Amino acid sequence: MTATLKNESPFTHKAKPDAPERMRNIGIMAHIDAGKTTVTERVLYLTQKVHKMGEVHDGAATMDFLEEEQKRGITIQSAATTAAWNGHVVNIIDTPGHVDFTAEVERSLRVLDGAIAVFDAKNGVEAQSETVWRQADRYQVPRICFINKMDKIGANFDFAVSTIRDRLGARPVPIQMPVGVEKEFVGFVDLIRWKYITYIEDGDGRDYYEQEVPEHLSDVAEAYRHEMLEAAAEHDEALLDLFVEDQPIPEAMLREALRRAVLEMDVTLVLAGSALKNKGVRFVMDAVVEFLPAPTEITAIIGTDPNTGEEVSRKPCDDAPVSLMAFKTVAEPTGDLTFVRVYSGVLEKGAKLINPRTRKSERIGRLVKIHANKREAVERVRAGEIAAVIGLKNTGTGDTLCDPDHQIALGKIVFPDSVISMSIEPAKSVDRDKLSEIIGRMMREDPTFRAQTNEATGQLVISGMGELHLEVVINRIQKDYKCGVQTGRPKVAFKQRLRKDLETEARYIRQSGGSGQYAVIKVRFETQAGVEDGGFEYVDGIKGGNVPREYIPAVGHGLQEFFKSGGSSGIPFVDVRATLFDGKSHDVDSSEMAFRAAGVLAFRQAVEGNTVLLEPFMKVEVSVPEEYLGAVVGDLNSRRGEVSDVDAQGDLRIVRAMVPIAEMFAYSSALRGATQGRGQYSMELAEYRDVPASIAAKMREEHSA
Repeated sequence: MTATLKNESPFTHKAKPDAPERMRNIGIMAHIDAGKTTVTERVLYLTQKVHKMGEVHDGAATMDFLEEEQKRGITIQSAATTAAWNGHVVNIIDTPGHVDFTAEVERSLRVLDGAIAVFDAKNGVEAQSETVWRQADRYQVPRICFINKMDKIGANFDFAVSTIRDRLGARPVPIQMPVGVEKEFVGFVDLIRWKYITYIEDGDGRDYYEQEVPEHLSDVAEAYRHEMLEAAAEHDEALLDLFVEDQPIPEAMLREALRRAVLEMDVTLVLAGSALKNKGVRFVMDAVVEFLPAPTEITAIIGTDPNTGEEVSRKPCDDAPVSLMAFKTVAEPTGDLTFVRVYSGVLEKGAKLINPRTRKSERIGRLVKIHANKREAVERVRAGEIAAVIGLKNTGTGDTLCDPDHQIALGKIVFPDSVISMSIEPAKSVDRDKLSEIIGRMMREDPTFRAQTNEATGQLVISGMGELHLEVVINRIQKDYKCGVQTGRPKVAFKQRLRKDLETEARYIRQSGGSGQYAVIKVRFETQAGVEDGGFEYVDGIKGGNVPREYIPAVGHGLQEFFKSGGSSGIPFVDVRATLFDGKSHDVDSSEMAFRAAGVLAFRQAVEGNTVLLEPFMKVEVSVPEEYLGAVVGDLNSRRGEVSDVDAQGDLRIVRAMVPIAEMFAYSSALRGATQGRGQYSMELAEYRDVPASIAAKMREEHSA
């Protein structure tokens, strides 16, 4: 059987920028070390965007251009680029895989139309894989899967596919059947075209051999193809008839049915390869342009009219009023660089838009297209495109900019709460203002990085998503911004809730000659999970005129003031609903100030002996050789952990547990010692739980220290 060398050249820049249907906005997402950035590097090389492939392990990857990324060999912030493939413009965002930087994935998926989910062929779905998959589900992002590292020892395509089905609840449908595994991985059977594709060993990923499917592969490949046809038949009645009657199915009909299934998010197509060895990425790009949606295929974007609160929509076309979302900010000395996705209309240089949140106008000064850390100035950005604006003054992550005459506020981006904090101060007192400016800049860039001054101690406290997150922040402050700092030890970001519902009467009565202060209020406090506005809801339950209408908002301000302060401990409250249902006033002595003070007093009375401390619990996944399993499980149990299950994966055991983050500081060192450096772990925030009463007092004491 003769193999034909194929060397078509879809890696061309002859894209058609005036055809929105030939545009794709995609993200590359995965667990850390699954190979996202390597996949992106191969795409850039194949599309001739770069002429030399940079490697992550050498610190030379194009998309990992921050010093911290190059030093650690991981992606810390999402990076954008644009490439061309088969006459299509493909906007790509490479996202981080580490849980500490999950906000980068969140805001990227909010503005993307499709995604490539990359999985390690040996490990399949890992902890962060589940997180990013849920994020993609939240924003209804169709995706395809790439089982990477098929040449890795222990690689198992069927196992990886089964984890997608079992752990993600998805319906993976392979359109390739890989041939060989580990060192013997040579290619795949194209189940759509029914061809046998083999890679050129040590090639650059552009050329490959094609031949008819060999007889010794046909039986197994037929089983894979049957599964694919069955999935496609559910989305095309004509195809279903041919499938049931065992008739030949036209390739064009099959491709259209599979595309429909992907866009409806009923199936996820699966491909396989090894990005590091230049095997398979070109076929992933073929799948991107063929099966993932163009901006014109997404449904009209839904938002609200900021003036009326009514629901409004915008079609993804050039002739609609302009609307866009700012999804990422990079603070720079010359002006913030704000990444935007244009949802409707055409964004032009010099345009004057309005921010519905701030009610302030913004003028579009400079427009640029981004390739990693390089920029290309443009005059206009069309509906569906991703670009960046330089110099916006009052626009932050998640804000909408729109036509002042046709306003729309798009849905906000929701970011997770920070889970650890530490104190920070400049090494030199003269750098205090400089440090404040730097931290303000970094907070604009990263919505999960927060800073505030502890009113009791006067210390500046920074908070983040994990130890690595804060470590990277500190290193950037010292190296990038040349500002020496001293830090305290990390602390858990506790929360507190009311132990039980209750009613309280607060009497704020002061008389010291002349006019006094008089306010009496009765407030019902309830624990209410899921309330908005930071976990606090104020309800006006006044019947009649016991409390004059002009004083009711003042009570709410006082209640919220105490809620935000955290009381004597300074630990933030969550999930509180406060209903003002009765009260008294005085014709002369009552005032807004008195009722505000009564609100503070009411909350203070409600929390006396009536709070429960909450701590963040992490979903932990540990991979260890079997001989160390007992030691690892025992150690997790000693950390107040709850082991949920242990899976076998070759000679490794995967331990999954829920553990409070307070017990996980410096866990990497402990795991390294317990497993002679052979154990690995990952963790992500799962939920907040009540702290056992026996240790709550100690934790409160440590938190206030």
